[in-house]
Amino acid sequence: MKIDLRIGDSHQVLKSLPDNSVDAVVTDPPYGIAFMGKKWDYQIPTVELWREVLRVLKPGGHALIACGTRTQHRMVCNIEDAGFEIRDVVSWIYGSGFPKSLNIHKKDGRCPDGWGTALKPACEFFTLARKPLSEKTVAANVLKWGTGGINIDGCRVPTSDSLGGGMVSKGRPKVSEGWDRPWMHDPEVTEAKKAESAEKVKNAERLGRFPANLIHDGSDEVLGLFPETKASKANPRNNKPSENVAMSGANLGHISHGHDDNGGSAARFFYCPKASKKDRGDGNNHPTVKPTALMEYLCRLITPPSGVVLDPFMGSGSTGKAAIREGFRFIGVEMNGNYFEIAKGRIDNEQRVED
Repeated sequence: MKIDLRIGDSHQVLKSLPDNSVDAVVTDPPYGIAFMGKKWDYQIPTVELWREVLRVLKPGGHALIACGTRTQHRMVCNIEDAGFEIRDVVSWIYGSGFPKSLNIHKKDGRCPDGWGTALKPACEFFTLARKPLSEKTVAANVLKWGTGGINIDGCRVPTSDSLGGGMVSKGRPKVSEGWDRPWMHDPEVTEAKKAESAEKVKNAERLGRFPANLIHDGSDEVLGLFPETKASKANPRNNKPSENVAMSGANLGHISHGHDDNGGSAARFFYCPKASKKDRGDGNNHPTVKPTALMEYLCRLITPPSGVVLDPFMGSGSTGKAAIREGFRFIGVEMNGNYFEIAKGRIDNEQRVED
């Protein structure tokens, strides 16, 4: 497996990579909010940087680029201005964010009590972008470059629930009141659609639920946001899959435990908690470490088999660890020497585990 780690400024390092040489980009760049006073987080990546990323990415290749709520709009504009097509935004919802709100009354007692300056952080976004196709159709682009689509079946969410229902049931349409179509009055067409719907449900039960643009951390606080969630058969905090198991249908046979699979519950979405101490590794002082399981899922979602994953903002190396676990090649760039050594150590350790 080829792993290429480079230290330096991504603006310069990416210029050494050939055109159309990378299959996917999964990265957690600076958010431009001066997080914890870090100088590297004073601005978001420029349009010029994303143009270099676009150049090295194969036509139809996808990128998943993280950002916070305050600067998401600026990040997306720069990505789009560089030439990417914006396809979606994947939201990662979590319950462990710490509010950094100023109590105004405590600063000056003349101000009203109970007023502050910020909300509790509970989500981050991954912009899903795609380099424009070089061919007339997605299928033709996939055949030429191997890129253009996303790995739906490989990222389905396991379910033990009977999904049931479908478009029609017992020979009659299952639709909203007042919704009527001519085929509904044709018994042959209705029966055919019933069979088609039943087959789709059967496949969904076998493969798992269709991946959504929402990911959650399994915390009680987040589960409470889903109105039909009931008491789980196993507490997610006490029954989490092992760290080497990405919690989705991608690892066939592994189920995301800890949630009943009710129709409107959180179980229909991919589940991934924040990075644990074990996942971070000893001596990892990077302040914004993403969980490896999350990056594993995202890499798998957009990278073709044996493809090359690029992370131009490698940080402490979670994307590199994830790429190794999924059998992908990896190119990582990091300008901070301390973080580079941490990433190299984590990735080297992961390679030894996989070997």
